[in-house]
Amino acid sequence: MNSDLTWASDLAVAYLQAMEARDIKAARALVADGAMEIVFPGGRRFSGIDEIIRNSSGRYRVVRKHIENRDAWRSDGCVRVMITGTLYGEWPDGTAFEDIRFVDWFEIEEAPPARILRQHVWNDSGERLVAMQGDAKG
Repeated sequence: MNSDLTWASDLAVAYLQAMEARDIKAARALVADGAMEIVFPGGRRFSGIDEIIRNSSGRYRVVRKHIENRDAWRSDGCVRVMITGTLYGEWPDGTAFEDIRFVDWFEIEEAPPARILRQHVWNDSGERLVAMQGDAKG
């Protein structure tokens, strides 16, 4: 990672940690004023943190992230950050899960105060659920 962009990956990680802890005030302080574009698997689009929380409440009882890698680079007048790792936690029925791969991609404005403009999320949780359904039928 470009060492002068460590601040950007630190900002993205701080946002993820605030969301995980449900410290909504801290998370909001890290995103751009107004609407933030957030895209989840399946093309589900949201324009703010409150929408994410409302939509995700039935998907997991608890979800946490093991961050394995982070990278940052400049592109098109912004800083892009990619965070990768695995998810762990509990499904809504209380069943534990772990080792579900994820990628979070961020676009961050560089001009002070630096804030997150966009987040795109990819993970394999859908694949895990399909596999679990197949095992239940087997």
